[in-house]
Amino acid sequence: MRRLQLISWIGAIVLGMGSCGGTTQPVPQQPSIPDSTLAMTSSAFDPAANIPPEYSCDGQDISPPLAWLEPPAGTQSLVLIVDDPDAPAGTWTHWVLFDIPATVRSLPQAVPSSATVEGAGTNGSNSWDRLGYGGPCPPRGPAHRYCFTLYALDTTLGLDAGAGKAVVEQAMAGHILAQGQLMGYYGRP
Repeated sequence: MRRLQLISWIGAIVLGMGSCGGTTQPVPQQPSIPDSTLAMTSSAFDPAANIPPEYSCDGQDISPPLAWLEPPAGTQSLVLIVDDPDAPAGTWTHWVLFDIPATVRSLPQAVPSSATVEGAGTNGSNSWDRLGYGGPCPPRGPAHRYCFTLYALDTTLGLDAGAGKAVVEQAMAGHILAQGQLMGYYGRP
């Protein structure tokens, strides 16, 4: 029974991962990423399910709790990027968090928006040009996809707080050992 639950859980993660594929720009100058997946979960929502309103601009606008499995050997740091590939003006970045220590396996709910977060890394700028997490806030209409993508790197980036997604992606190029993704939906009727 326990093995069946594990297989079901892994299947749900794989389903959630494929839903964002091909919707965001690839990391510049990135050779093919090794066939290694960094499985992510959240206790707040299941893969490919609705994100609760408390994690959106309609609620408390706090980051959801996230967890992941052991990254591959040689991992020096992790990077988390949260995007909405369905935004009307093009992909909208909701969170950039980099230099997450390689020993960290989860982020709690409501990670602070300060420049650096003890034990959690350095906040970059989102598309609102603010530090930290900005929750789903789509226009009224169909639900949008929110892609939480975690990268395991063979280096630390050492960038200044507030670095934007493009700068972080450029610094990551050639250093990605594995990546994982968790996708959730949020809509405003």
